[in-house]
This record gives sequence, C-alpha cells and structure tokens, in this order.
Amino acid sequence: MSTARTRPMQHIDRKSLYTDLEARIRYLHSFLDFGSSDIEALRSGAKYIHALIPAVVNIVYRKLLQYDITARAFQTRSTAFEGPMDEEPDETSPQILHRKSFLRAYLKKLCSDPTQMEFWEYLDKVGMMHTGVGRANPLRIEYVHIGPTLAIIQDVLGEAILSHPRLPLARKAAILKAVGKVLWIQNDLFAKWYVRDGEEFFADDDAGGPAAGVRSVEKEGWLHGKRVLVNEDEEGGEGGEEGKGEDEGSDRQEAKVEGGCPFSGGDHALP
Repeated sequence: MSTARTRPMQHIDRKSLYTDLEARIRYLHSFLDFGSSDIEALRSGAKYIHALIPAVVNIVYRKLLQYDITARAFQTRSTAFEGPMDEEPDETSPQILHRKSFLRAYLKKLCSDPTQMEFWEYLDKVGMMHTGVGRANPLRIEYVHIGPTLAIIQDVLGEAILSHPRLPLARKAAILKAVGKVLWIQNDLFAKWYVRDGEEFFADDDAGGPAAGVRSVEKEGWLHGKRVLVNEDEEGGEGGEEGKGEDEGSDRQEAKVEGGCPFSGGDHALP
C-alpha cells in the first residue's frame, strides 16, 4: 500500500541545474532541508569551529604530504605564490605554509553567512580553481583526492565537536548536521566541474563543461573584484602584501601545533 505524500512533488528544471548556479543551490538546499535551523547552528557554532581550524589545517596537510600522488601538487608552481619552493615539501616548506594560510581562510569562510549567494559562489569558484581553469599555470587536482580531503575535514570537526565537554548533545548534533550539509554542497560544487553530466547544455568550447567561456578568473580569495577570504592576521587591514611577514610567522608557529582536539585540554582548550 502506498504512503500518501506529505508534500506535493516539486518540479526541478534539469537544464537550470547545469546552467544556473543559484537554481542548483536552491535545489540542494531543498533536497538537504538546509534551512534556518542550520544557519543558526552555523552561527552559534562558529566560535567552536574557529578554535578547531589550526588543528584541521595541520591534519589535512599532514595527510596530503603522506602520499606522493597528493604531495606532487605542491611541487608545481601553479598559484600566486612567488616565494622559494622546496623540491620535497614538508609541513614547514614555504609553499605549504602559503597553502595552509588559504585553507585557514577558507575554513573561516565556511563560518560566514550562507544566506548570501556570494557564499555559495565562492564555494563554486573553489571547485573551478582545482580543475586549473582560468589559471596562467594550470594545475588540475584529480577528483579522487577531493572527496577524501573534505571527509578528513568533516571527520576532524565531528570528533572535536562531539568531544566538547560543555556543549549539550542537541547543539552538537545541530552544528554537525549543518556543517555536514555545507561540506556536501561543497563536494557537489567540486563534482560540478569534473563530471560530464548535462554537457548537452554547454556551449561548444575548448574548455568544455561548465567552464565554457571561462578564460581567466580572479586570484584566490577574490570574488567579483572583492576580497572574500581574509587571513586572521590580516583582519586589521586590507591584507595583500601588508602583513605578509606576520602571516608567514604565524604559519610557521602553527606548523608546530599537533593535530589534536583543542577541546580535550591543553593550550587550545576553550574556557
């Protein structure tokens, strides 16, 4: 015996999912029931996630440097980084410290305002940039490495939030659900640039897929001519070259931090 629907079936225009980012985001929000309770959970949980960022960054790069196939990406000059590069990078190599600063800023961006389309536009741009589209020195990161990296981030955040000694269980669950939904949408916005689904809607272009018509993109951390990623050391100003030395010093200090849970005690425990 069939069960009556509690809500009427919604119509989703297939073409819009591949040609209109806002329509795609609306669909994902609806499918995942991403709503006001998730937004509130992200806002209330932001301070706890911020406390975890240094540990998450160190764990992620320790993992990426554990395999030659993922470490290879850091042996290629493919970003705006113009400093010296170690041939065999480790966690204190200049190019790794540079990448860590971007991951810290990106994780902080995940704690910003998801009610703004700019939030999701930047997550989409992150997906695009990993395919090498629009870069002067293209570097394509194969998709097989993307999902596990996001899973590591989700795993570390999940374990740490669950171990918080004073957060009520219901609040922990709400934060983890909201973070999980955002990361899964980010995963989709990576996949969007890799898979060939919907290619019949794309223009005939050398780049192909959703990159049709893309010739160049703004540098990392920028969207629509505005800086959207700001490192913690740069919050007092506009960033850029100013404070570069302070950033590198902070990075080198963070490279020494063990990837433990800051809520389990020690110097990183919350008051």
